[in-house]
Amino acid sequence: MAKQEKSRAKSSSPIVKFFLVLFMLAMAFFILGPLLWLAIHAFVTNWTYPNIYPDGWTWHWWTQVFADSALEHSIRNSLIISPIVVLLSMIICLPAAYAAGRMQYAGRKTFLIGMFAANSFPKIGLFASIATLYYALNLMGTIVGVIIIQLLGTIIYMTWIPAAAFASVPRNLEEAARDAGASKFRVFRTITLRLAMPGILVAIVMSFLASFDEAQGTYLVGAPSIYTMPTEMYALVENYPIQVAAVFSLLLALPSVLLIGLARKHIVGGQLAEGFQIK
Repeated sequence: MAKQEKSRAKSSSPIVKFFLVLFMLAMAFFILGPLLWLAIHAFVTNWTYPNIYPDGWTWHWWTQVFADSALEHSIRNSLIISPIVVLLSMIICLPAAYAAGRMQYAGRKTFLIGMFAANSFPKIGLFASIATLYYALNLMGTIVGVIIIQLLGTIIYMTWIPAAAFASVPRNLEEAARDAGASKFRVFRTITLRLAMPGILVAIVMSFLASFDEAQGTYLVGAPSIYTMPTEMYALVENYPIQVAAVFSLLLALPSVLLIGLARKHIVGGQLAEGFQIK
């Protein structure tokens, strides 16, 4: 029986490998294909079907993007608003994450599950309700209104992931430091915060990407006064040449690629997955 099972495993191994390779090629095509298409169109003068090769190559579309005041303004807004959102999210959420990770209190898991559940549904209805409130508070078309909207999308990342990071810090290390005479603040700074920092960095990256890529709520409460890069894409696709849209799309994707690359070790290492575990 054992020999038969080994022979079946050997016979099925090439088939399994074939389908795995086929799956990987399909994923590469659907993921890298659009990026390759954008990268080519960002540098061509023109390329239309049925021509096999582009008509020529140019940097003109890149200079046009940075020379256009509307596109340049949206880039500046994104690069200003997103760091502010992340900073405010850290100030608001990290104390709550520490309490959820290091303290046991009534309703702790209910609080975390409720936060996760609130982000499990389409947000367009929530944005519409918030827009009604914004009209009453005169926040429509303001930077403050956009920051608040984007802040809603970062709360889950900046709470769940750091909470798991704080919870994973061994308590015996803190107790040993306290027994050695270290103050509470020094224990927190040199042990708790230091060991939880990889998870916090992952939360910062995910929060920045959530803010930087947020479009629905930003467009609903920000337009026509405040445009960011994702909301500018709506007008760009309709009113600009396809090459300009390709350049702008690459610029929009660049922060995501860079930040994911920098945080790859912690994301692949399980910090992101562990951040969504309730213990």
